[in-house]
Amino acid sequence: MSAAAFKPAVLTPTKAALRDAFLTALVALGLFAVIVGLPTEVDNGILVLVARPVRVAVIVAAVFAGRFLMSLWQSSRAAQERGGRRPARRFAETLTRAGRFVAPLLLVLAITLPLYSGRYVLDIGILVLTYVMLGWGLNIVVGLAGLLDLGYVAFYAVGAYTYALFSTTFDLGFWTCLPLAGLLAATWGMILGFPVLRLRGDYLAIVTLAFGEIVRIVLLNWTQLTGGPNGIGGVPRPTLFGLTFTGGGGPGTFAGFFGLQYSVTQRFVFLYYVILSLALLTNWVSLRLRRLPLGRAWEALREDEVACRALGINVTVTKLTAFSIGAMFGGFAGAFFATRQAFVSPESFTYIESAIVLAVVVLGGLGSQLGVALAALAMIGGSELFRDFAQYRMLVFGAALVVMMVLRPRGLVSGRTPSVALGAPREISAELVAEGRA
Repeated sequence: MSAAAFKPAVLTPTKAALRDAFLTALVALGLFAVIVGLPTEVDNGILVLVARPVRVAVIVAAVFAGRFLMSLWQSSRAAQERGGRRPARRFAETLTRAGRFVAPLLLVLAITLPLYSGRYVLDIGILVLTYVMLGWGLNIVVGLAGLLDLGYVAFYAVGAYTYALFSTTFDLGFWTCLPLAGLLAATWGMILGFPVLRLRGDYLAIVTLAFGEIVRIVLLNWTQLTGGPNGIGGVPRPTLFGLTFTGGGGPGTFAGFFGLQYSVTQRFVFLYYVILSLALLTNWVSLRLRRLPLGRAWEALREDEVACRALGINVTVTKLTAFSIGAMFGGFAGAFFATRQAFVSPESFTYIESAIVLAVVVLGGLGSQLGVALAALAMIGGSELFRDFAQYRMLVFGAALVVMMVLRPRGLVSGRTPSVALGAPREISAELVAEGRA
C-alpha cells in the first residue's frame, strides 16, 4: 500500500468545530452532572438528592453551541490572516480613531456628572474613579514595564494607614498628608523592587503576592500602631482651604462661608472632584513619563529584558522607578480612600482588591490609559447595575469576562502607538507587540 493511504484525513472547519464542541460538551457534562444535576435538599429533616436533568441538558447544550460558534469564528479569523488581511490591525486603528472622540467625551461627562446626578450616582462615580486611578498606577508597572504585580494593594494600604495615623496622631490635614502617603508608598515600592530585580513572570507574581499578604498580616497584628482588626476610626475629612463640610452650616464650614443651605451632597461633590483631580493627575503624569526616555526604557524592558541590557539601559533603575512611581499613585489613592471612609481596617486591603485592579488593567489593555478607564467603568460601575440581582451578578460578570477574553484576549484597547516615530505614528496591533517586533 502507498504512503498516501495512511495520510490522516483533513477535517473541514465545520467538522473540526463540531468535534471540538462535542468534546467540550462531554467535559461540561462530567462537571455539571453532579454539581447541578444532583443537588441536595432537606425534606422533613432528611437530606435527599433531587434529580434535575433538564438544567444539565440546558447547560451542556449552551456549552456545545458556544464552543461550536467560537471555533468557527476562530477558524474564519485564521483564514483571513493567512490570506493577507489583518483584522487586528484594522480594529486597532479604528479604536485609536474612536479614542480621539471617546476620551474627550468621557472627560466632559466626568466633569459635569455632579450637575445632574444625585448622591447615589456620585458615590458610584467616586468608587469608579478610585479604581481608575489604581488601574492607571498599576498600568505603569504591568502595562508599561511588563512587571506582573499581584501585591499592589499593599501600597494602597500604606497610603491609607499613613494618612489615618498622621491625621489622628499629629492632627495633620489631608492635603499635608497626601504627599507623605505617596512618598512612603513609593519608598515601600522601592523596597519591594530590590529583592525581585532578577525575577520575572510567575516567580515575580508569587513574591509580590506574598508582599501584599505580609503587609495585610502586619496591619492585622500590630495592634499598638494600627489598631489590629478594629482598625482606625475618626479619620478627618478633607477641607477646601480650611472650610469643612460638616453639618450645621456654621462658621468655618463651606455652607456657612458661601451662605448656602447645608446638604450632605456638598461633601460628596467635593470628594468626587478631589478623586477626579487625582485621577487626571495620574493620567497626565503617566502620559508624560511614557514620552520621556524613562518611559521608553520601561517599554523596552517589557518587550525584551536581554535586548534592553544589550542597549545599555540600566535595568535596575528602570525596574525600581516603575515600582516606586506606580506605588506612589497607589498611596495617593489609599489616602483618599481613608478620608472618604473616615475609617481603615485590614479587611479593606485583601488580595481580591489587587485582583480587581489587575483585571481592570488586563481587560482594558496593557499600556492603554483609555482602555483602563473603560474597563473600570464596565467592571465597577457595571456591577452596580446588577445589585438588585445579587444572585446572578457574579454569573453575569464571569460570563462577560469569558466573552471578553475570547473576543479580545489582549484587552479592549490592545494596540500601541509608538512613543517616537519617523513621520506620522502608526497604530501597532497587539500581536506584533507581544512578539517583540514593535
